[in-house]
Amino acid sequence: MRRLVRSVVTSATILALLATPVAAQAADPFDPYLDQEIAWGPCLFTPVEGMRPTECALVTVPRDWAAPDAGVDLRVSVSRAKATGERLGAILLNPGGPGGQGTSLAGFLAALQPAVNQRYDFIGMDPRGTGQEGGTAPEQLGLVCEIPTGRLSTRTDLDARDRSRESITEHQKAPRAIAEACQSEALTRYVTTWQTAHDMELIRRLLGDPTLNYVGYSYGTWLGAKYASLFPASTGKMVLDSSVNWQGRLQAAFEAFPMIGQRQLDDVYLPWTARQFPEIVGDTPAEAARTWEQARAYAKTVGISGDTYDGVFVGMGSEIRWLLATLLFTLAAQEMNGESPGAGVPETLRTELDGLARAEYGVPLAELTVRTISAEAPDDYVTFPLTRAAVACGDQPTRSATWYRNLSDRQGPRYPLFGWAYGISEPCAFWSDPPRQTLPNLPAEVASKILVVQAEFDPQTGYEQARAAVRAAPGVSMVSVDDATFHGQYAVDGNPCVDGMVNVFLLHNSRPSDATCPGLPLPGETEVYPVAGPVKRDNRTLDPAARLSAESLPELREAVRERIALVNPGQPVR
Repeated sequence: MRRLVRSVVTSATILALLATPVAAQAADPFDPYLDQEIAWGPCLFTPVEGMRPTECALVTVPRDWAAPDAGVDLRVSVSRAKATGERLGAILLNPGGPGGQGTSLAGFLAALQPAVNQRYDFIGMDPRGTGQEGGTAPEQLGLVCEIPTGRLSTRTDLDARDRSRESITEHQKAPRAIAEACQSEALTRYVTTWQTAHDMELIRRLLGDPTLNYVGYSYGTWLGAKYASLFPASTGKMVLDSSVNWQGRLQAAFEAFPMIGQRQLDDVYLPWTARQFPEIVGDTPAEAARTWEQARAYAKTVGISGDTYDGVFVGMGSEIRWLLATLLFTLAAQEMNGESPGAGVPETLRTELDGLARAEYGVPLAELTVRTISAEAPDDYVTFPLTRAAVACGDQPTRSATWYRNLSDRQGPRYPLFGWAYGISEPCAFWSDPPRQTLPNLPAEVASKILVVQAEFDPQTGYEQARAAVRAAPGVSMVSVDDATFHGQYAVDGNPCVDGMVNVFLLHNSRPSDATCPGLPLPGETEVYPVAGPVKRDNRTLDPAARLSAESLPELREAVRERIALVNPGQPVR
């Protein structure tokens, strides 16, 4: 009957309707979702010892905030580590990605920053598309793109340094298949930063807070900045740690991986190996670089492809990633020279490397071989995390496969670690769907609420990306961490200078102007060896007493840092 009535509406009626002034704006899209209560209960993930107790809940959100009355809803998982004292509000957390689950992050950061947790609820979130952290039921799993196995390369010896047409074609099979598989999934077009930012605004309203405070790492800086751009009136204090250029292109952060990875390898990692393992790799950075190349060639003879070897050293954003790479490097160097594994390893690192060998490969360091590592290398996947591709390629217009191939040709000679591989392994090169919404840049009125924290030699989000965002948003301030080389600084590095500045901002609303903090020593070392880089030299050193205080809960810190590093590895797809 309704369809029949519509069919007989006259042209006169239409003209009358068009001439009638609109009495009110369209209904608030959040209104239909505000009558739900957050029903806190047990979380699905297994707590790590030392974490603060957390509780979890599911929040109902529309599939599409652009058409919330379409009648199709999704559910997003959130967590809470309640304030232990007089509550000032809530701080929403995001570990990065795109695609990182963040519900466990609330308990981690609450334990690492108890003074902040005294005044704030820490709120974790598993963004749409990522499922429920710890869940095993089908409806609790993150969305994946199913890749037909016949679309993937069957070669196990891929090396992006091989610039033959056949090699490049083989490399491009995986990213092409990923893009096509992900775009064929019905929910892909609804898994974007624009949609997730609206989910965040609903969570703020359900919490009953006038503004939303936020701490985000890596991609989480993009998400936080875009939330502030879309909802400036709702924006509270925001800490953006390990930042992308949220005033530019998100894809540019991935395109910078070859440069920042090569810089970390050449300027920080290889000099460190020369100091720590002179008997194995040589006692100068130049000798260590030659040994690294020789070890690469040896690893290829025992089953580790050139791409796989390189990938181990790409995105070494945590101490665990750093030491796993060191296991492979030193072991290959020793084997090719007929030396016993573990010989020449300093006592300061022997226990850590032995424990890592046992945990990752099931044997002590003295029994580990490169073939053992080769056997444990991950198989070529038949699924790919949908959220990573949907957000990275769907937030903004992408560039063509030809553009990315040319990028590979330009970056390879300058940054051979990952420059040859990146441009021919990026799924966004084959993404054809245009973005459905436009993401605005940060408005001037919220700039005073933003604090960026950035390590100088972060191998996953480059210092230049963070600096470009700050320069394009006058009024935002930035804390640079001189000589720091890991991904994620606030709360997870144990740096009292960084934590102190951020905590004063969160607790006392006193944001520092642009400042520089000294970094911490690398694994196995007790002093910082300065490296020339984009941060102006800071001659201060950290007070030993402050260092000891900040280094409490080291296992908890490294566990959460490893989670942050793992959701944005940047390694080549195969």
